[in-house]
This record gives sequence, C-alpha cells and structure tokens, in this order.
Amino acid sequence: MPLDRETLHVWLHHWQDEYDAAYLYLVLAGQEPDQKRKDVYIKLAGVEERHVQMWEELLAEHGHPVGRPRPSVNARLRAWFGRRFGTGYLLPLLLREEGQEVKGYMDLHKQARFDDAREVSLKLAKESAAHAETLAGLAGRAAEPWHNTGSGGFLRNVVYGFNDGLTANFGLVAGVIGASVAPHIVLLSGLAGMFADALSMGASGYLAAKSEQEVYAHEIAMEKEEIRIMPEVEEEELALVYQTKGIEAGIARQMAAEVMRDSQRALDEQVREELKIGVAHSTPFKEGWVTGASTAVGALIPVAPFLVLSGRAAAWTAFAIAMLSHFAVGAARSFFTGRGVIRSGIDMFVVGLGVAAVGYVVGDVIAQVF
Repeated sequence: MPLDRETLHVWLHHWQDEYDAAYLYLVLAGQEPDQKRKDVYIKLAGVEERHVQMWEELLAEHGHPVGRPRPSVNARLRAWFGRRFGTGYLLPLLLREEGQEVKGYMDLHKQARFDDAREVSLKLAKESAAHAETLAGLAGRAAEPWHNTGSGGFLRNVVYGFNDGLTANFGLVAGVIGASVAPHIVLLSGLAGMFADALSMGASGYLAAKSEQEVYAHEIAMEKEEIRIMPEVEEEELALVYQTKGIEAGIARQMAAEVMRDSQRALDEQVREELKIGVAHSTPFKEGWVTGASTAVGALIPVAPFLVLSGRAAAWTAFAIAMLSHFAVGAARSFFTGRGVIRSGIDMFVVGLGVAAVGYVVGDVIAQVF
C-alpha cells in the first residue's frame, strides 16, 4: 500500500527530528565539562543516529528513499544558543524533546496502518522513554518527564520578559500616538511605561521564585522531621518507590535500609524520589533582575525611535521595529513551546499588530471623548 501524503509527512518529520536530536546531543557533549556526562551524551547521539537509519530504511521500503539529512534551521538556532548558554539551556531542551518523542511515537503506534511502522514506532517510543529517564536523572527532574517537563531556565526568562515588555509598551505607545499628543509626551509615556513594566515584572519574578523556594524549604523540613520521627514508615515508602522502578521487593528493601542508615542521604533521596524537588539552579534575586532587565529591553524597542526621530518618521519606525521584534520573539518562544519557528513568529506578529490597532483606537477614542 503506497504512503499517503500525510503519512509521508509524519515519517519525514520523525526522520528529521531524530537527526536534529543526534546533532544537538553532540553539541551538548561539546559544552559538557564532566567526562562521564559527555560520554553519556555521545552515546545518546549514537542511538539517535541509529534511529535515523531506521527511518531511512522504513521510508526506502515504502518507495521513498531519502538522502543524508542536515540539521534543520530550528536545530541550528538551538545549537547556536546552546554554545553560548551552555548545558543549562540544552539539557532541559533535549529532555523536553525526548518527552515529546515518547508521546509522538505512542500516537504513531496507535494510528499506524503498516505493521513495520507500528513496530518501529513502539521500539522508538521505548528508547526515547529511556533517554528521557536518563536525562531526567542528569537534570534532577522527576521520573517519566514526558508527562510534565519544563525548559529554558535563564533564556526562558529573557524571552518571556522581553516579550512582555515589548507587547505591553507597544500597546501603550500606540495608544498615546492614537491620542494625537505632542511627540515628547509619547516619549515620556513610553519611558514611564518601560520602567513601570520592568519593575513590575522584576518584582513578580523575584516574589514567585522566593515563594517557590519557601514552599520547597517547608516541604523539605517536614520530610526531615518525618525521617526523624518515623524512619520505619519512610523506609517502607522508599522501598515501594524502588519497587515501582522494577527492582525486586527484597532488594528494594535492602536498598532502602542502606539509604536510611544515613539521615542526610535519606533526606536527599526522599526529596528527589518522593517530593520530586530537583537542585535549584537560580535564586529569587537572579530571577527578578533577569526578568526585569529583559522586560526593560523589550519595552525600550517601541520607544527608542522617538529618541532620535520625531513625528511620523518616529511613529512608523517604531511600528516597523516593534513588528519585526514581535516576529523574532515569537520565533524564539518556539524553542520552549515546540511549535515551528515560522508559525510561532507569525502568531506573535499578529498579536503585535492587534495590540497596536487596539491601543491606537483606544487612544483616539479617549482623546475625542475627553
């Protein structure tokens, strides 16, 4: 039975995704200073290469031979960011990608019309799940991360802070322009909006991170007290956790008893296995200033032309730069949402256009009413 267009598109998508993953694992290995971790990433890259070959064979068997793939534009952009921001960016990103692969291959296994495709998708789902578990361990994340994963860290805060500042202040500037006020009023309003938005976002980032930190500290303190007061219960819980991972009951109990002999080790194990709390990679202060600073940079974009230009030239320049920036930040957001670069860019472009239109109309109406 020949492949229909949709099936061919899905298979080619997975073929390209596997090659992109192999490429990014090698980039990750190049950024990793720890030799043991580096070896793990190189091994994972080799497995992904084998996945590429499996798809090439499957496509050829169904009459669609393919040549050697190249890294996609998306993968090259992620590699570029990875070389500058290091493993803190690439590791959670690849963890999320592996999680998405598990979901994608499970869906393909259910829907596949060909027995060989069903067999390949099941095998790849299992291996992707194993990869995700490995990466989750290295990243200090919860088990089965394909159910709920996050990524980005520092870069995510930059992108989302920049996006908030750009969009909010763009709407404000458009509204003031719509009110037909003097150019210096537009500039003052835009600068005031920039500082207000940056302070607000920075404070929100700080308080959110601090609140999360306090919640985690409270949970860890409770767990420490439970280990002190009822160690036998905690030991049983830990043994059950090991059993759910496939360890035989007797061995799981021995492992749990060994861990519980050291109270600090027991606490670390319970925090990781029961509470699912990983190692903190940031502080409230860092979260606050990164978010606030990136918000200020984004908010400055629609204001900057009024610092050097005036009248219509400043307004149209601000509009053009802001719209291009909306597309760029939408493309950057695709690294965290998993959507295509172009589609995400266009979505944000449309959002920016809508914000400008609404802001301008509201400003014009208010000026006429008052």
